[in-house]
Amino acid sequence: MKINIFWFRRDLRLDDNTALNYALSDGIPVLAVYIFDTGIIEEYPADDPKISFVWETLSSLNNELDKHDSSILVLKGNPETLWRKLLDSYDINAVFINKEYEPYSISRDLKIESILREKSVKLHRFKDQVIFEEREILKSDNNPYTLFTPYKNKWLQKFSRTANREVHFSDKKKLNYFRASFPFPSIEEMGFKESSIKVKPYDLSVVKSYDKYREFPSLDKTSYLGPHLRFGTVNIRKIVDIGIRENVVFLNELIWREFFMQILFNFPNVVTGNFRSKYDNVPWRNDESDFEKWSNGQTGFPLVDAGMRQLNETGYMHNRVRMITAGFLCKQLLIDWRWGEVYFASKLLDYELSSNNGNWQWAAGTGCDAAQYFRVFNPETQRIKFDRHREYIRRWIPEIDKPDYPEPMVDHIFARNRVVEAYRSSFL
Repeated sequence: MKINIFWFRRDLRLDDNTALNYALSDGIPVLAVYIFDTGIIEEYPADDPKISFVWETLSSLNNELDKHDSSILVLKGNPETLWRKLLDSYDINAVFINKEYEPYSISRDLKIESILREKSVKLHRFKDQVIFEEREILKSDNNPYTLFTPYKNKWLQKFSRTANREVHFSDKKKLNYFRASFPFPSIEEMGFKESSIKVKPYDLSVVKSYDKYREFPSLDKTSYLGPHLRFGTVNIRKIVDIGIRENVVFLNELIWREFFMQILFNFPNVVTGNFRSKYDNVPWRNDESDFEKWSNGQTGFPLVDAGMRQLNETGYMHNRVRMITAGFLCKQLLIDWRWGEVYFASKLLDYELSSNNGNWQWAAGTGCDAAQYFRVFNPETQRIKFDRHREYIRRWIPEIDKPDYPEPMVDHIFARNRVVEAYRSSFL
């Protein structure tokens, strides 16, 4: 029997899934496949909460497919090797995927396409995780934007006059899944362990008041959408439509996500290099002891420490606090943004290369549309503005008023002068 294969990746849902819907409308039974790609997860700890979330989501999807006498074929290994085995095991008509935009994913998909072509199997790609992708939003000279505000304005203009609000719903009366009952592996059978850190359900009730409360971490008025957008358990079209109707500030955050995605796609060198090469010679101190204190929330700056402890314990950190902790590492401690980027990547449940990289380079002043190098947040001033009564701080630092809480590890004025001089010396 000829089959189509839909390859789950960053789109872990059955409804409103572009590539899956096209596969199901092709008239040929669809086999759903998920691959735990060892090229991505080989450095993850066995109990990484992101892996646990993916496994739990796949288990739920598998239960849904069981209602249609089907199931997900869950695999682990090198995708190239596994796709050769799939081609040997099944008479595959075509493979359907939703596109990804990170350098590793692009390279991997090109290799898979070449393998499929050897057997005359077509790979069909679709846009799904963004409203506008790659080079859909360009300046008048056909070059990509590197400043957010003009990008946002063009994005909004194009959105208002296109059909990007189209949503792809599966017709449940015409679902045509491949009839199969693959044993769904336990998380231990896949070589993982269940994490004690869990992804929270997203909460869209906060959208209407997002602009009023988003800067205050103690209020906990965030949507927790990040991991769900990252792994595609919800479709971006639905969320953007809510933002359009209910809160432009919330919508802007979604556009920032797409801005950084197109930066990564068009300037892949940013993965390991500064967007602004003029800062390639910044003399970073990179003190390992200072980095350890920052990582563990022991800097003596309460808002920084509260944020790092929240991150370490939960996998989440409030957006305002992310800016403060990142700026502190780069500018107060003069530690290379890449150290912090890697640490956040290992901890954040909503880790996404483009946004993580873009935001760290913004904080360091090395990225596109970044904070100027001489703009150095004072953590105590930020604390007075956004956590005046220390509710957030007390939640994460129970010893804040006790003698064993450390003194500030660096003087802010001294640190500011040091980082300004360091940056200036790098390009003078």
